[in-house]
Amino acid sequence: MNNGEIVCTGLVKTYNVGQPNEFKALRGLDLTLSEGECASIIGPSGSGKSTLLNLMSCLDTPTEGEVYIEGIDINSLNGFEKARLRREKLGFIFQQFNLIRGMTSYENIELPMRFKGLPPKERKKRVTELLDLFGLEGKERNKPTELSGGEQQRVAIARALANNPKIILADEPTGNLDTKTGEKIMDLLLRLNQEEKKTLVIVTHDQRIAQQTCKVVEIQDGRIK
Repeated sequence: MNNGEIVCTGLVKTYNVGQPNEFKALRGLDLTLSEGECASIIGPSGSGKSTLLNLMSCLDTPTEGEVYIEGIDINSLNGFEKARLRREKLGFIFQQFNLIRGMTSYENIELPMRFKGLPPKERKKRVTELLDLFGLEGKERNKPTELSGGEQQRVAIARALANNPKIILADEPTGNLDTKTGEKIMDLLLRLNQEEKKTLVIVTHDQRIAQQTCKVVEIQDGRIK
């Protein structure tokens, strides 16, 4: 196995295995990302970009192949161990927000820290910092249905950063934002990569975003082009 913070070897992901409509989203993909690297994953719709990101983040399991995070084969972990890895190492930014509707902005951002077991005083300090960082002051009591799409995305990104993850995985993080807000979000993510050496992996359709990363991985038909 090559050294790297994230290493994917021989990844195959097949949906509807054995069925007439069987579909291979990934077809033997190999990829190594070093610690502190900033990479974008690009390609047409249906090429396997989001599937790859989901496998890297322990949200799905490959049909064949392995994913290593800091040398750990995540496929060998049980559900509890995968949850702990996500909680302690990974921050995932969903394209569709995935906020909990019955919770306020404050509670959504605080939730990962509750799972991690941080004390209330520390949670409050961190949530306040993130609300300020993302321009969400005054929105802490609002539930997702009371926020615009851009505000919901900012809450979702703040939640992903709540536990100060070493690795940030982002699926179209600016896709639901206006141009100005999207640029601010990208500036923040790139600053986290450059100043705090966080590994940053971004799935995007936007060539302007891809051009800002130091590595561009192009996927076509489930393989790196």
